[in-house]
Amino acid sequence: MRVKLPADGAWATVRDHLVERLKTGPGVIDGMLRDGLVVGADGLPVAPDAPYVPSTFVWFHRDLPDEVPVPYSIDVVYRDEHIVVADKPHFLATTPRGSHVTETALARLRRDLDIPALGAAHRLDRLTAGLILFTVRPGERGAYQTLFGERRVRKEYEAVAAHDAGVELPRTTRSHIVKERGIIAAYEVPGAEPNSETRIELAEHKGELARYRLTPHTGRTHQLRVHLNALGLPILGDPVYPVVRGPVPPDDFRRPLQLLSRVLEFTDPVTGADHRFVSSRELGAWVSYDTWANPSADGQ
Repeated sequence: MRVKLPADGAWATVRDHLVERLKTGPGVIDGMLRDGLVVGADGLPVAPDAPYVPSTFVWFHRDLPDEVPVPYSIDVVYRDEHIVVADKPHFLATTPRGSHVTETALARLRRDLDIPALGAAHRLDRLTAGLILFTVRPGERGAYQTLFGERRVRKEYEAVAAHDAGVELPRTTRSHIVKERGIIAAYEVPGAEPNSETRIELAEHKGELARYRLTPHTGRTHQLRVHLNALGLPILGDPVYPVVRGPVPPDDFRRPLQLLSRVLEFTDPVTGADHRFVSSRELGAWVSYDTWANPSADGQ
């Protein structure tokens, strides 16, 4: 169970808030904290005297044993006193959400780098691999988030999908995308004012497959997947487009979505340095389609 600590309140400790909110029997919350059954975003137990921090989350530890470890590493591309740039594998969520708590990029990096205050400047879908920017100092996080909000970060993605010589490329696709809460797939609204824009280029092709270079100028949920699917070129391994498939077992890491955040480029709002980072990951279906299409049970 996930509990968000309210933005306003006079509680001195997490314990005080949980006692008041959950209204359990005498000593239950104290026992849970003593036994390490309540954890924070870093996956570590919350101390019985941990101070109350507004707008953060804690989880009941009883949910964590069901979390299946993602069997791939997250690589640090760059680190200084202000930022960390990581190269995320497929299937690893960016931040704790739903059933993913300890198996997230944020929780792993907080533990591995010993930076408890590390925060994500933006998000990358769990199924998408590639570059993510994290901030070291909480007070500077807003400056880096503003880069993304004001579209001052150049992002370049790669995707593998079918090759269709009849699709005219390069092109810039604009549409109005809607993603409703509780509905898995986003959809386009014909004729509505565009709220999304993607530059789509053919990088290369071999046989029936192609590698596409995607440059988004906006950041709508599932934007790249929706735009390629609209061209009749759904990304390989996509469990949502063009058809939503049934639930996948949590330990099934086969045939990952062939979408990669390849490049992040921006001017650092704190230091003024110009940064350009490039992912070293490769999309499996492009390197060896047969291996990607017919993997072992663990996807390795």
